[in-house]
Amino acid sequence: MKRIAFSFVLLTFVYVSGAQTIINRDPEIKKMVDDISKDKIEQHVRKMVSFHTRHNLSEQNDPAKGIGAAWNWIKTEMEKSISVSGGRLEVKFEEYTVGGQGQRISQEIKLKNVVATLKGTDPNDDRIIIISAHLDSRAALDNDNTGFAPGANDDGSGVATILELVRIMSTKKFSATIIFMAVSGEEHGLYGAKYMATKTKQEKWNIIAMLNNDMIGNSGSSETLLNDNMRVRVFSEGVPAFETEQMASLRKYISGENDSKARQLARYIKETGEKYVDQLNVTLVFRNDRFGRGGDHSPFCQEGFTAVRICEYNENYDRTHKIPAVENGIQLGDLPEYVDYEYVRKNAGVNLATIANLALAPYEPVNCGIVTSGLTNKTTLKWESPAKGIKPAGYYILMRETYQPLWEKKIFVTGNEITLPYSKDNYFFGIQSVDAAGHESMAVFPGQAKRQSGTN
Repeated sequence: MKRIAFSFVLLTFVYVSGAQTIINRDPEIKKMVDDISKDKIEQHVRKMVSFHTRHNLSEQNDPAKGIGAAWNWIKTEMEKSISVSGGRLEVKFEEYTVGGQGQRISQEIKLKNVVATLKGTDPNDDRIIIISAHLDSRAALDNDNTGFAPGANDDGSGVATILELVRIMSTKKFSATIIFMAVSGEEHGLYGAKYMATKTKQEKWNIIAMLNNDMIGNSGSSETLLNDNMRVRVFSEGVPAFETEQMASLRKYISGENDSKARQLARYIKETGEKYVDQLNVTLVFRNDRFGRGGDHSPFCQEGFTAVRICEYNENYDRTHKIPAVENGIQLGDLPEYVDYEYVRKNAGVNLATIANLALAPYEPVNCGIVTSGLTNKTTLKWESPAKGIKPAGYYILMRETYQPLWEKKIFVTGNEITLPYSKDNYFFGIQSVDAAGHESMAVFPGQAKRQSGTN
């Protein structure tokens, strides 16, 4: 993608409570977001529903019904974008074996994930960004592999989003590699995601972000009868599931329990998503997932990667894992006519904007530290330029008061050290790399810098 100087970035001015906020948009990313089609999303969702069930134990060899028909169709849809990618898009199955005595899948079977890799244009850029959704579906019973399990929202909405992003983003060039995944096995234990997380850990992939989209199409709630397609949730872990003693010691010292890499990704999604998608508030939920529930981001968190879940704000439990039927005048079942396709379009835009900005941004600054020696009401931050990729045009110093969940102030600098007239005891800080077009890396929460002379 062509890099655009700051002065040519599309500017949007928003007034909030009398204050003026300037929103900088990359016109090419904005165009990609605007190209997302809710009609195509609906077509994809309805096609997924047409397979009758995508239960993990359903038919694999029927061309029109069952999970096999679903993953074959998804692969074919992704392959349509190979020709426009300039040879950079590769689509393949990742096959794995799962199940056995004492497991929710009681017999050993082979399942497939569909993985589309859009290779980055810089051969020296080893960063990988993953967007994922699950292709399997389930109705009421774990072992009902023949009953109608439409799975329109759960998770046809996520798969449809991925197919739209493959279609649009394959025509563009990004420095980092983007991987689009439709995984199986989710409804019975996150098996497809576990397989991919283990594989990527063993092969030492440099995954800088993993966005799991699971149920992003329902805007109305059961029981409370809320109806709102202007909010979407991002779930993120605080204390990492994969935390060594050294990591725990540093976290406690710098009070970083709310500044894990997953939390920084969540904040990035909120800022970037709201910048490019109108009429949508990205609500950060500071827990890994909902009570008693799980998602495909969790296996990646457990392997030490930065992963979050994107999910609708209002859930309708009359539709989740229910056999389609009418009871007491209420329609049950996850049917396509109850998906809010405009809402899915907006949520797809949040994903696209986030991924595109990360894939174009410089590498993160390294060895970021806050000087804690000496009694002072100022704060000195130090960092080093990334060793790989393009040289950043500068860096953003992020600030917030310690009780605030979101960054409140951004200060642009060009050097590798700054002293600010704010006490390190009263504020949290972060550091981002930024290129000349305004594409920002994720924020790095600084650790302890090398001590200077003085007394604590």
